Amino acid sequence: MSAPTLEVRNLRTHFFTPGGVLPAVDDVSLTLERGRILGLVGESGSGKTVTGFSILGLLDAPGRIVGGQILFKGQDLVTLDKKSLRSLQGNRIAMIFQDPMMTLNPVLRVEAQMIDAVLAHSKVSRDEARRLARDTLGMMGIASPDERLQAYPHQLSGGMRQRVAIAIAMLHKPDLIIADEPTTALDVTIQAQILSEVQKLARQHGTALIWITHDLSVVAGLADDVAVMYSGRIVEQGKVSEVLDRPLHPYTQGLIGSLPSNNRRGERLRQIPGLTPNLLHLPPTCAFAARCERVSEQCLTRPEITEPLEAHFVRCFHPAMGLDAANTGELRHG
Repeated sequence: MSAPTLEVRNLRTHFFTPGGVLPAVDDVSLTLERGRILGLVGESGSGKTVTGFSILGLLDAPGRIVGGQILFKGQDLVTLDKKSLRSLQGNRIAMIFQDPMMTLNPVLRVEAQMIDAVLAHSKVSRDEARRLARDTLGMMGIASPDERLQAYPHQLSGGMRQRVAIAIAMLHKPDLIIADEPTTALDVTIQAQILSEVQKLARQHGTALIWITHDLSVVAGLADDVAVMYSGRIVEQGKVSEVLDRPLHPYTQGLIGSLPSNNRRGERLRQIPGLTPNLLHLPPTCAFAARCERVSEQCLTRPEITEPLEAHFVRCFHPAMGLDAANTGELRHG
């Protein structure tokens, strides 16, 4: 059997700051097969974006991968030199940023930027590169692609700019795309259209996709699998239908229970008590212990990942089993 598109094994990414070592990503493992979509979920500061940047090799000092493997189709990206890694970036592995202006140059027409992106990795003529750019815009549902190619980014709406950024990521039909909350700033109608198009493109081209978000409703409609992060670690992982219908970790239950759609009209919104711990001063306990209703003496040590249900993993000494796991509301997923 061929290797998975992506296999992350015990990834550790630390930031070496004047205040101490910050373990932004601590022992993260995940597997992503061809054509599947993984939702990476968690609060701000949970380590989602740093995980994505680590996979793509976009970490800046003082951040550094200090342990683990990132196997892309069997090849360990951690051990690659900069030149070899650059040949994969934007070609076989692409990233879609939350702000499309991190991808788009404001002083260049869309045409110039897309043609340059094609020529950076393919030995084709400029005419062929332009045709590919136009076809890819059309594939993203952009009307009048020839006109859009002549536009500057500021002449496009926010939704259109994000579609162009996604089209640039799709130019070489990469094997892996990492999307960092690219639809957060868009209205729900445009967001739904883009999610549908991205899902369809991943299926058609066999592209594996990591969709980083804090929005469980997006994951419910888009992803095949979900990994929930908290304080740099994955605390729950499995198929979307399993995790969202039967959450085992109290943090996952809290996220689902705090959704407005899962609260009765007129009642106070449910929320997870307390605050996330300071990663510079993580206690030697379960990171969620101070906010958890099921805390016990056992939680004074850090739990390891277990598999209480088939293909459903959790990092908790007291996972919610039976009816308790289903009493957190309901999310639609497809």
